Amino acid sequence: MPATNLWTRNELILAFNLYLKLPFGKLHTRTKEVVELAQITGRTVNSIAIRLTNFASCDPYHQNRGVKGMEGGRKQCQPIWDEFFQNKEALIFESERILAEKENLTIETKYSELLFDIRDLKGETKLREVKTRVNQNVFRQIVVANYSGKCAITGIDVPELLFASHIVPWAKNEDERLNPENGICLSALYDKAFDKGFIAINERYEVLISNELKKKNKYEYYQKYFSHLENGKIQMPNRYLPSKAFIQYHLDEIFQKRNN
Repeated sequence: MPATNLWTRNELILAFNLYLKLPFGKLHTRTKEVVELAQITGRTVNSIAIRLTNFASCDPYHQNRGVKGMEGGRKQCQPIWDEFFQNKEALIFESERILAEKENLTIETKYSELLFDIRDLKGETKLREVKTRVNQNVFRQIVVANYSGKCAITGIDVPELLFASHIVPWAKNEDERLNPENGICLSALYDKAFDKGFIAINERYEVLISNELKKKNKYEYYQKYFSHLENGKIQMPNRYLPSKAFIQYHLDEIFQKRNN
């Protein structure tokens, strides 16, 4: 396919999908995922890399840093960006469906490891569960990339040990489930501690320890895994800072209730 051909909506969605999953420093032709997307779309690696930069120019974070991109390309990409922020769940799932199709797979085949236990469900019930699990998986990829593949507290960089921790829990705010500003990359222990309110972060992005957990200060595990954390700053993400409104919700509704 000649690079001069107009990009289709599906191709733009695929490029946006990849933009969300890559750290800013990897939006170039040598990145494996860029090469793979070029292969399945029939575009050149240069054209894929340029599209990723176009999406960066739509991103408010990079706009504030003066990243401009090519104006014509940005005009094509802006509607996809706007659609994402108006309906994240629908666009993320659509992007994964299109990607699977380009790979000659179905969503269910591609995500079989996530979906193995719901294969007997039918109709709308099954579709809802498939969408939820696929979108959660993509959210994790976005959040992990946002923190350069490292736990924001420990720096652990083993992918299998990393979680995309929701600041406002998944069940509490449907509109913000897939908002990158509602996620922090944490390793397993700290993901669970954050989820249950044993630890929190404040608006200065410093770690707080609950009074309940501090009562365990005589134990070796407390000294080893928690005592040194208090008031230390988390590793800051590449582009999507945790929303201060979400942080305040977690402090008020989860952390403080653990303290009381």
